[in-house]
Amino acid sequence: MKIAILSRNRRLYSTSRLVEACTKRGHEVRVLDILKCYIDIASASPAIWYMGEKLEDFDAVIPRIGASVTHYGLAVIRQFEMMGVYSLTESIALGRSRDKLRALQLLSRKGIGLPKTSFAYNVHDAKELIKLVGGTPLVLKLCEGTQGRGIVLAETQKAAESVIEAFRELRAEFLVQEFIKEANGSDIRCFVIGDKIVAAMERTAQEGEFRSNLHRGGTAKVTKLSPTERRTAIKAAQTMGLHVAGVDLLRSARGPLVMEVNSSPGLEGIEGATNKDIADAIVAFVEENARPNANKSRGKG
Repeated sequence: MKIAILSRNRRLYSTSRLVEACTKRGHEVRVLDILKCYIDIASASPAIWYMGEKLEDFDAVIPRIGASVTHYGLAVIRQFEMMGVYSLTESIALGRSRDKLRALQLLSRKGIGLPKTSFAYNVHDAKELIKLVGGTPLVLKLCEGTQGRGIVLAETQKAAESVIEAFRELRAEFLVQEFIKEANGSDIRCFVIGDKIVAAMERTAQEGEFRSNLHRGGTAKVTKLSPTERRTAIKAAQTMGLHVAGVDLLRSARGPLVMEVNSSPGLEGIEGATNKDIADAIVAFVEENARPNANKSRGKG
């Protein structure tokens, strides 16, 4: 197969591991910087050009799209779909998962457990917003934040009101969520491929920090999932329409709660914690499913 990996940096761990897995399994692989692709929309047949070269004959693309280039990345993925090329992450699924509010609405509609969440664009009464999630302590999240950035823990009413006021002054869109105390600064990253969980790790925040992201100094170890946690993670990924996803769960007194469904989950932490070859499993899934015009999106997203 001829596979393209859409990534801005081939030296990133996840990108390099996918290249390695493709090569090991006998495929021709190429890393394409998404921002160096340009799209031919006006012609009779859709096309993508890359640094003066027309991209042709690809069997599949594996998107590794950073949050900062989501809008353009979606356009490029849609164009590949219009060309009949199989995309591991479909454009509609990527768009859903990157819109935190939309993602939560879809998960809620499917009855998936979530932290109590409230949202407003122009908050005139912060007290009402705080009351909707059960009061303080609570967590405030910028809708555009990733890897733990743009997340604030407000432990008192006054602190929460101050942060809400600051976000409002910045005209920022944000979510207000209940703080799950019993999680004890830990969450579960479930790595879903297709309809299976291939690996899971428990991430724990470093002392004095409530965010468990490994980029924030958190630690990770293998964990065993309950049947309910497995079902929740798989259902969350399927609700987004993602074939590969990192589903983050909190263990609460009322069962597993989905914090986020990540459409470009990193491989370094999960492979290091579980000692599993996740990259190889991803490429194996592409082999089994890639065929012309296989994506449901087909450029419509």
